[in-house]
Amino acid sequence: METKDKDILRGGQFLVKETNCEDVFTPEDFSEEQTMMKESVQEFNDREIIPHKNRFEAKDFALTEEVMKKAGDMGFLSVAVPEEYGGMGMGFVSTVLTCDYISSGTGSFSTAFGAHTGIGTMPITLYGTEEQKQKYVPKLASGEWFGAYCLTEPGAGSDANSGKTTATLSEDGKSYKINGQKMWISNAGFCRLMIVFARIEDDKNITGFIVEYDKENPNGITLGEEEHKLGIRASSTRQVFFSDTVIPAENMLAGRGEGFKIAMNALNIGRIKLAAACLDSQRRILTTAVKYANERKQFDTRISDFGAIKIKIAEMAANAYAGESATYRASKNIEDRIAMRQAAGNTHQESELKGVEEYAIECSILKVAVSEDVQNAADEGIQIFGGMGFSEETPMEAAWRDARIARIYEGTNEINRMLCVGMLVKKAMKGHVDLLGPAQAVQDELMGIPSFDTPDYSELFSEEKEMIKKLKKTFLMVAGAAVQKFGPDLEEHQQLLIAAADILIEIYMAESTILRTEKNAKRFGEEAQSVQIAMAKLYLYQAVDIVEGKGKESIISFAEGDEQRMMLMGLKRFTKYTNFPDIVDLRKEIAEKVKAEGKYCF
Repeated sequence: METKDKDILRGGQFLVKETNCEDVFTPEDFSEEQTMMKESVQEFNDREIIPHKNRFEAKDFALTEEVMKKAGDMGFLSVAVPEEYGGMGMGFVSTVLTCDYISSGTGSFSTAFGAHTGIGTMPITLYGTEEQKQKYVPKLASGEWFGAYCLTEPGAGSDANSGKTTATLSEDGKSYKINGQKMWISNAGFCRLMIVFARIEDDKNITGFIVEYDKENPNGITLGEEEHKLGIRASSTRQVFFSDTVIPAENMLAGRGEGFKIAMNALNIGRIKLAAACLDSQRRILTTAVKYANERKQFDTRISDFGAIKIKIAEMAANAYAGESATYRASKNIEDRIAMRQAAGNTHQESELKGVEEYAIECSILKVAVSEDVQNAADEGIQIFGGMGFSEETPMEAAWRDARIARIYEGTNEINRMLCVGMLVKKAMKGHVDLLGPAQAVQDELMGIPSFDTPDYSELFSEEKEMIKKLKKTFLMVAGAAVQKFGPDLEEHQQLLIAAADILIEIYMAESTILRTEKNAKRFGEEAQSVQIAMAKLYLYQAVDIVEGKGKESIISFAEGDEQRMMLMGLKRFTKYTNFPDIVDLRKEIAEKVKAEGKYCF
């Protein structure tokens, strides 16, 4: 599917520009090559990971390393790596797809895979010199070596740039000595290479370094014991201590003081891949829950026939479907942006970096939304299993424990919420997204007389698309007034930012779901997509509810008097359906389909 330059919206522009359904990429658009890759990864997961679930839960770290080697042999560690460094050189969508379908067997392997292929390898492919890439990337791509990423310190978590680890240049200028302590380092127990962030002298920003680690010759590196964690139990997580660790000066990554930039951009990629890593987990959780609900009888009735259970099944399905829709939409936007930059003469490094950076807002949105949906899915999965769900004998409690970390790493969800609004405001200041014009238009609309005509909503999704437009007006109304009132001090109003972020998140997720379904209804027919249409309508209905609540919270927090009254009236207007969907019927239709198939089937 070719996408012309004019169709590629810039990051954040979804808020102020209309997207045609033909211009979004959906899982139904996978190429033959991508479908084959998906099937190959699913088969690997079913063969090498899922049958050994109990060993992963029993903290079998050696098994994690063994399966990572097998993934390397299959080429799965090299999907995103350019061919000249021993990789497959596949596009961004294929990278995300691999991450999606390989991650659902256990969070332990998912974490090891994500840490290695993402933040363990990408900093070198994106920032390394030609020599660094030639020397290290082929070993990482094949699984001969595994990578770890050493950023977090006891005093530096979300405030990544405040790390105390130091790098001191030798008198002859040929090497650096690294001293300090890192914690929560995934893959530490079996890695051969670490991306380490340290501060040189009193630099404002940290600097990145490539550090080799050989157990036979530790070079001042010692590891703490394996951490005992709530979930991801067989993911190797240790503290790493550096005591006069000497590395060649040429192992600096990018330039001096550029470590913070490396860290932030690596995390952007990590965020969308983390969202992808939660998708198949949701599908599997729902499938497992439905199979149980179809077999379990109470009061001579299968529990899947009870309305209370149908609510859970329908909402788990709709959330999983929305997560897929938004993740693959953003993935293709990034892939197209990378291709556009390469066509314009940028290097692979520059194109990939700028392509992902362009959609940093969407990456943060996805990280928050999908990590919270997978946790909710696991929680409801336990509830469907009832008392059995609380037992280690059934798979739900492990899924619940594994899901919990997703809201913490790659930047906590609180940080990501504030980031997505903050980045949007910055893009507006730079002129990359025109927020001012549309925000002013919304203010003018609020002062005008509303139309009392009854609109024609006979076409599929005509009212839903109008609702999306109105939700965007809600965000522009709230954010526009907040920026006017607080200016650069807006970032100090965290509760307001988080409420605004929730509005932004719901807009992107709901719109992506509607657009995917509209596109597929046009090509496969509305009847064939009736359940998907129901899921899109259900997701939007709940999004409207959230937007209404968060909008009210925001307005009351900073506006008063006539301004508050006018904005609350605007909020009421922007969250009002003309024809309410019958939520009970929608849930019933979705649940009946999933029950009949006995699995997530979309």
